[in-house]
Formats: sequence, structure tokens, C-alpha cells
Amino acid sequence: MISIVVPTLGRPSLAALLAALGPLPPEVELVVVDDRPAPHPPLAVDFLDAKVVAGPARGPAAARNAGVRAAHGDWIAFLDDDVLPDSDWIIRLREDLEAAGSEVGGVQGTLRVPLPPDRRPTDWERVTAGLADGAWITADMAYRRAALAGAGGFDERLPRAFREDADLAFRVRRDGWTLTRGNRRVTHPVRPESPWVSIRTQRGNADDALLRRLYGPEWRSLLEIPPGRRSRHAAVTLAGTVALSAAAAALLGSGRPSWGRGVWTAAAIGAGLGWAAGTAEFAAARIAPGPRTPREVGTMLVTSVVIPPVAVVHWLRGAWRWRKAEPLVPAAAPVGASR
Repeated sequence: MISIVVPTLGRPSLAALLAALGPLPPEVELVVVDDRPAPHPPLAVDFLDAKVVAGPARGPAAARNAGVRAAHGDWIAFLDDDVLPDSDWIIRLREDLEAAGSEVGGVQGTLRVPLPPDRRPTDWERVTAGLADGAWITADMAYRRAALAGAGGFDERLPRAFREDADLAFRVRRDGWTLTRGNRRVTHPVRPESPWVSIRTQRGNADDALLRRLYGPEWRSLLEIPPGRRSRHAAVTLAGTVALSAAAAALLGSGRPSWGRGVWTAAAIGAGLGWAAGTAEFAAARIAPGPRTPREVGTMLVTSVVIPPVAVVHWLRGAWRWRKAEPLVPAAAPVGASR
């Protein structure tokens, strides 16, 4: 049996996903995890034989684990509730899993992100489009139950749809399984978002701090995550802090010798120039590939000022919270040796 697990917050896109799946063959079951915080009305799922289970409302990792516990399949195929499977997705899923050798622990589908054909994509659209190149993302990812069990499932300490899939994929491969890409396809539309979504997503830096604690300085390469801008954000934030502190010291020292005020003023100017240069570089990197409309440019300028310190604060918060965190499960024996 194959189980399809769909965690959801009850977004309207769920209905479109279920309609795209269409009738399922008898050997395929559908488990919908209602992960809305209580209290809430019953989830409307117009799908024959779908099993709806309550999630713990602690994020997609915990919701997917709840779905796995309710499922019966030897293979668990995860879909996000905002994707649209192709009309032949079920057929191709079965083909992907039937073609998987005994050493294969997971098979990823192909993700498409449609972008506007008549203009350059916005910053948020480009971020969403990056999912198409992501490795082992659970927007469409199937795992053997044995691989999930051996790895300990999703790490529920990662509460956002951010890194939890890369972390699981690493642990599955560490156990000796291989991961492959299949031929099934889903479409991931760009959902409408607030202009300030880039600030909100900085909360993921706290999750990065956990992964840094668990896997060490090389965590990005181990988990196949591209390099980030955290070091530059830290440098810009430090420069801004020094500039403000030096300017305050210069003002408060108005009654002291002029040479002291001069030193603080020079420090404030130098650090301020560094902050301005770093902020301008960040904003330009985000504005250049975009549509460059007044609204987009304005949003990029404001958020490029705010993002570095917010990212650093979330990182420090996560580093403190997870300073004593331990791996979810110890490294298992190679799969080939355990079967």
C-alpha cells in the first residue's frame, strides 16, 4: 500500500489539490492531517475514503509525523497542501516507487513554479521559484516507512516549513539509504503574501542555529543547503550598532575634551559608512533581478535595512535555546548491513 500524507492549515488550495488527485486506486490511501490550532470547525474534505486526523499544531514536521502514525503504507508520499499534481501523478508515483531499488529510501517528484511571463519576478516569487531546485523537499517526496522509522522521522524541534526536509534527508542517507528523483510532477503556484514576508521568514535563522548545533560548522554542505548571507548580516548589524553607539558617545561627551568627541565622531562616521555600504549591496542584489517597480523597490529598500538585525537576533535566540541540543537519533548502522 502507498499512503499519501497531506498536512494542512485548511487553506483554500487544499480543495484544488484533492480535486487534482482525483479517484485513488484501492492500494493508495489518503491521510489529511488537520493541523489548525484548536478550536476550529471540522475540516471540509470532499474526498471519498480520505482519513482526516488531528495534528498537534506544532508545525509541518510534527504534522507529517502524525500522518505517518495514522498511515498504513510501506511507502509514504508527502504532498504540501498548496501544490497541484499533474493529472497522471498517481500513475507516475506508482512507477517511481516500483522502479526504486531495495537500497532506495526516498524518491522526490519534480516541482514547477510558474512565474509571470510578462515581467521579471518579484523577490518573493524568486524565493518560491527556488523550491524547484531544492533537494528532497517534501512538497512532493516519498519515503519508505522503514527509512522514516530508522531515521526517527521528522525532527519536531524544527517548527517551520524550513530545513526540516533537508534534515530528514540527511539522516536517511546517513543510515545508508539512497535518495533518487522520479518522473512525477507537481505545480507550486506562488501564493499571495504580505510585502513584509521576507522579514517574517527570518525566524528560520533560529532553526539554522539548531542545525549548526547538531551537525557542526559544515552543516550546510552536509544537508545540501546553499550558502547564506548570515556572516554579512552580522557584519552589517555590527557596523550599525557601532555607528549608533559611537554617535551616542559623541553626543553625550559634549562637555569633554574635543579630541574625545572627535574620536567617537570618526568612529560613528566610519561604521555608518560600512553599514550603508553593506545595506546598499544587499538591497541592490535584491532589486536588480526584480521588476523594479516603485512598490517593489521601496519594499526591498525598507526590508534590506530591517532583515540583517532581525536575522541576527533570531540566530542568537536559536543558538541560546538549542545550546544543549542533542541529535534526534544516533547514527544507525548502514542499511545494507541491517537488512
